[in-house]
Amino acid sequence: MRIFFTGGSGKAGRHVAPYLADLGHHVTNADLVPLGHPDVADLRVDLTDAGEVYSALAGLATLDELELPEAPRYDAVVHFAAVPRIALTSDAATYATNVLSTFHVLEAATRLGVRKVVFASSETTYGVCFAQGEHRPLYVPVDEEHPTVPEDAYAMSKVAGEETARSFQARTGADVYGLRINNVIEPHEYAELFPRFLEDPSPRRRNLFAYIDTRDLGQMVQRCLETDGLGYEVFNVANADMSVAATTQEIRERFYAGVEVRREMGRDETFYAIDKARDLVGFDPTHSWRDELADPGAG
Repeated sequence: MRIFFTGGSGKAGRHVAPYLADLGHHVTNADLVPLGHPDVADLRVDLTDAGEVYSALAGLATLDELELPEAPRYDAVVHFAAVPRIALTSDAATYATNVLSTFHVLEAATRLGVRKVVFASSETTYGVCFAQGEHRPLYVPVDEEHPTVPEDAYAMSKVAGEETARSFQARTGADVYGLRINNVIEPHEYAELFPRFLEDPSPRRRNLFAYIDTRDLGQMVQRCLETDGLGYEVFNVANADMSVAATTQEIRERFYAGVEVRREMGRDETFYAIDKARDLVGFDPTHSWRDELADPGAG
């Protein structure tokens, strides 16, 4: 596939864009900063400018494409670009940048006839991650039916993006899939970050004790690209286990006392339910911090 990938220079994108290229896709990174990967074309695009987005999506990615009989079209768009969290710029700039860029990408893609769009939403939409003070989910494990009523500008922008995507899908009939991506972890971060998570799970409560390995995130995007006909869907994206050594039961007793438990859970199962992604697109995460570190609770 010829893929227009926005935000390929970001923390998640710099892994997922090359992952897709390694699978044989022709990937163009649309970003303000080049990725510089030999297998990914770089285009400098300001996604808050509608004209730039249209022009980039309708145009060439490399000079080599001049040798083709006619200009190629994109088969899919993967939209990861965003201000990635609060407290990096003003709330107003965070919201405006994310909402405008998502609208422009979806409008240009669907008007130009792209029939598959995969976009990055966020775990923050559930209103726990960036809540002021303590905020617990209404029930566990948290699935895609859980209310999305956040109070911060970043998560608000992601909820707005989901509604924008739903509307463009209804207008065009294209497949538009949103990924509510949990805390993105690069392979080197297991050794750097996880030892303290294994010692004390409390810093992980805002992420519902979950995480997503960049390699498994790449797999999820590929599964979405391979799966046609779902229309509009959103998926939680996380690894199958928690980011802490405490067991599911221990986490429930310490952090979720009084919170409804909707089904039986495994000993180390994530509280960020990925059943829907497994069932509808065949998502099968294979990586774990346990591959890199000893589990202090194992015995």
